[in-house]
Amino acid sequence: IILGGGRGTRLFPLTLERAKPAVAFAGKYRLIDIPISNCINSGLKKIFLLTQFLSASLHRHIMQTYHFDTFSDGFIDILAAEQTPQSEDWFQGTADAVRATLKHTMYYHSDQMLILSGDHLYRMDYADLIDFHRRSGAEITLCAYPVPRAEAPRMGLLRVDGDGTVEAFVEKPRDPEVLAPEDLFRSRGLRAGHGLCLASMGIYVFDPRVLSEVLEDTTKTDFGKHIIPEAIGRYKVRAYPFSDYWMDIGTISSFYEANISLAQ
Repeated sequence: IILGGGRGTRLFPLTLERAKPAVAFAGKYRLIDIPISNCINSGLKKIFLLTQFLSASLHRHIMQTYHFDTFSDGFIDILAAEQTPQSEDWFQGTADAVRATLKHTMYYHSDQMLILSGDHLYRMDYADLIDFHRRSGAEITLCAYPVPRAEAPRMGLLRVDGDGTVEAFVEKPRDPEVLAPEDLFRSRGLRAGHGLCLASMGIYVFDPRVLSEVLEDTTKTDFGKHIIPEAIGRYKVRAYPFSDYWMDIGTISSFYEANISLAQ
């Protein structure tokens, strides 16, 4: 399940007329091509893309770019926000978007469900991530990445124990005490290194039963703010360490830096 993002105000004016994942990137590509190509190269070919804002350009790009052969059971299904007899609201957050589309994404039996963001630059073999999830006996797995303390206030930070079990999670902390060097969010289990914090990449693996259960409360609309913190202690939540290149392309400055880095 790939989250198509909100209004993308931090990428304005690139998002003036198109959804954030549809923004042109690295020449002829779009931001959405990154998670989709990661999925296809990892052997995951049942893909749902959740969209809401200014999505015509994104829909057109998906339809023109991705075609699975006749003998494949793969697909990319675009699920736009819709009014139903149960709700007339648009998606209220990441968790709400997944909740509202569960009847579609749960239609196909699966052992695990992978939830991705549509605006990150990285290369990952999701098969390794899912294998880690299964071998560890986790019910929820978060991908974790070390980030400088200066970037921590815009991230979700983890604290893990010695075997990688997530003990605590805080979304976009502003409290100086949380960001202090001695704070445990520097992580004693997955060592982020001096001056670094361990951050969530916004990549989650859920067992389907667990995903349905954590989304039952309709007042919980966001994974980082509500779902993940409340799942800790209730379910077995593990952190999957990722140390390769990764960037959240959520701002004009990060968009510029990523393009220049690729050019170099």
